Amino acid sequence: MALATAASRATGFVRLLLFAAVLGLGSVRQAFDVANVLPNVVYELLLGGVLSATLVPLLVQARSQSPGAALALAQRLLTLVLVVLVGVTVVAVLAAPWLVRLYTRSHDAAEVALTVQWARYFLPQILFYGLAATVGAVLNASARFGAVMWAPVLNNVVVIATLGIFLLVPGPESPGPATLSGAQFLTLAIGTTLGVVAMAAALLPALRATGFRWRLRFDLRGIGLRALARMAAWTLLYVAATQVGVWVQTQLATAAGQLPTYTSAFTLWQLPHAIIAVSLMTALLPRMSASASHGRLGEVKADLDRGMRLCLIALLPITVVCAVCGPQIATVLFAHGATTTAQAEYVGAVLAVLAVGLVPFSVYQLQARAFYAQRDTRTPALVQCAVVTVLVTVQLVLAVLLPVEARSYALATGAIAATVRAAPSRRRPGTSRCWCGCSPPLLPLRPSQSHSPLSSRPTGPVSGAAPSSRPLRPEPPPWPATPCSSGCCESPKPAPPYGHGPPPRDGDGPLHHASNTALFDMDERRRPPHDRAPSAA
Repeated sequence: MALATAASRATGFVRLLLFAAVLGLGSVRQAFDVANVLPNVVYELLLGGVLSATLVPLLVQARSQSPGAALALAQRLLTLVLVVLVGVTVVAVLAAPWLVRLYTRSHDAAEVALTVQWARYFLPQILFYGLAATVGAVLNASARFGAVMWAPVLNNVVVIATLGIFLLVPGPESPGPATLSGAQFLTLAIGTTLGVVAMAAALLPALRATGFRWRLRFDLRGIGLRALARMAAWTLLYVAATQVGVWVQTQLATAAGQLPTYTSAFTLWQLPHAIIAVSLMTALLPRMSASASHGRLGEVKADLDRGMRLCLIALLPITVVCAVCGPQIATVLFAHGATTTAQAEYVGAVLAVLAVGLVPFSVYQLQARAFYAQRDTRTPALVQCAVVTVLVTVQLVLAVLLPVEARSYALATGAIAATVRAAPSRRRPGTSRCWCGCSPPLLPLRPSQSHSPLSSRPTGPVSGAAPSSRPLRPEPPPWPATPCSSGCCESPKPAPPYGHGPPPRDGDGPLHHASNTALFDMDERRRPPHDRAPSAA
């Protein structure tokens, strides 16, 4: 999987370098970037986040019950996605001028017109992104990762070939928005969309190999739409918050004419995250989903711990190299063709700023997958709202304080502040371990309640709540505890039964650190209001 991801990112990196050499970092490239981001924005807002975060757990659960149920569910989901995305694509193409004006603040009329024309060719990609995501979810739930990981390579190869053809067709050598020839325009417009079509089509043979047979099924009753809607509600909030951040960044960057600069630095920054962290997420999400569906939360925690350690070990050296040698790296990579040395050095300086947030960003994304595996979409959504609030606030403030020429620095600093805000506290979210490696004696989650919606924590004993009408299930044994070697926690003690508060403290021993109470609070918020213990306060 890491090899496939590396090939995908390597070809994507070549694609990025060719765009910088062929189109440069000027207004034509900015028009292309704004038009090319629109299908991704529309798709993510409507279905992208829902498909990526909710389908794999649902399909894994259906497969654990019956292979026939999983096949029927996949057929219905593909039918539903196809119908919805066809309608969305048609509406988006018709609304292309309004979408472009929503995402660009450029005052160049020729650039805006070029963006609208490209957007009409790029927006049909929404349909193929949705099909690729749904088919990919079916394959991931079947533990078939190869085609999903290699399909983006085909997309990049098609776009690289498109850029090679662009150099051969008639037109000016350094085109502007008003001088781009018709052949050059159509080459980029058609070739870029064909890359997405090829990516989706490449998944179909692997889907057929799983025994899946394409069949339109409109009997959506029993598909689990209610469960999907409950999970999707918070996922949509997560995606909406993310897209607010994207919208603010795009507005600020296009107003200064620096969207290609920031996009190039950001793409280069995400390269190690995509190779290492995304591979881990793709492999761990089905495993954690299967473990969570059977109530084996200890295995979920073990997988998350393993993934976090691998991320830290692999990404820390890369962070140091990018922070120290960012301008030199970017100069070697980008200072060719239509991109000047000064422009490349600016990209490298922005990369050096972004490097600080590489590890926190990867760990945060991995932790979010652990919550999704437990069908908890509320926690990541609320955390993401806080992250985007920090992102937007810092970027807007710095955009006012710094000169326009330094706009990319403002965007990068806001991104770093947001990733640091999302970084874990002393307690690793989703696990019972501290950063010291110990396992404090904490209340284990019930398998039956690990998917319950989170609710506000009471400030004292619940009053006026009706007693539970259902019998309490037998409690699982506490998760194994590891003695603390750093002195930050107490020695392990047996976890008390539900309803009796957190473990008591020894009067003469070291105090529990704040993470102990934090995880107890998280466990309490997961329970129904009538079944909570008195407040730890």
